Amino acid sequence: MTLTAPRIGTEKRSPVRAPDAQRNRHLSTVFGYLAMVLVLIMIGLPLFWILITSFKERGEIYVQPVTWWPGVFRPQNYAEAVTEVPFFTYLKNSLIITVATSSIKFVLGVLSAYGLVFLRFPGKNFVFLVIIAALMVPNQITVISNYSLISDLGWRNSFQGIILPLAGVAFGTFLMRNHFLSLPVEIIEAARMDGAGPIRLLLRVVLPLSGPTMVAFAIITIVTEWNEYLWPFLMSDDSSVAPLPVGLTLLQNSEGYTNWGAVMAATILTIAPILIVFLALQRHMIKGLTSGAVKG
Repeated sequence: MTLTAPRIGTEKRSPVRAPDAQRNRHLSTVFGYLAMVLVLIMIGLPLFWILITSFKERGEIYVQPVTWWPGVFRPQNYAEAVTEVPFFTYLKNSLIITVATSSIKFVLGVLSAYGLVFLRFPGKNFVFLVIIAALMVPNQITVISNYSLISDLGWRNSFQGIILPLAGVAFGTFLMRNHFLSLPVEIIEAARMDGAGPIRLLLRVVLPLSGPTMVAFAIITIVTEWNEYLWPFLMSDDSSVAPLPVGLTLLQNSEGYTNWGAVMAATILTIAPILIVFLALQRHMIKGLTSGAVKG
């Protein structure tokens, strides 16, 4: 009778529960899609309601229970939206304020972030801490002091009175600084060894490597300034400088009653341009916001 020694490593092991792991992944995927659908409904339902209401008859808007589809489409609401108030004047004012404020914020944000990362000067860390502190201060807190300052300067009901107090760059500086810190050090040092000065380094090396982040910064700034309401409302006395959000308020109070069909139509006309820009550049925005999140 021959005895054979047991082989090392051939002991019976408990099998890995692959089906359980796969089932957990499927459940996570299902819950993830359900969460996305829920968020989409919460965001899209109000927009859908605004769009449908912009085509409803006046009496149909107040019907109970509410109707989710107009019985008769009334595109005349859009004609009323642009005739009851100087809509195109408000549109022009919004373009002026948004372009001017966004340009100032963009330039100052990029330059200040570049200085904080690539230049050496005393108190650089303290300056960055002040910028971080500014991010924690709500804009509403500074309204009274800004209003007093602009009034003393005689800039009420003017574009400069609206634009300059909105030209803060705390978020843009923070965003661009974090991106600049993620740029390859080797490329920056090679450019400096080739004799690139601060301006050339910025224009020829840093900015070409920062396209997606700059797009994200620009989109966020444009959307924010386009939707700005409180400060332009306080600074504008008439339609000469009032932007579209303020114009919607005047349309709501037109002729002593609220024509909600025209108000909703004007709302669609107001959000359509910025929504198109956002949808066209959303991929660049997401890429820019995630740039520098993972190094390696």
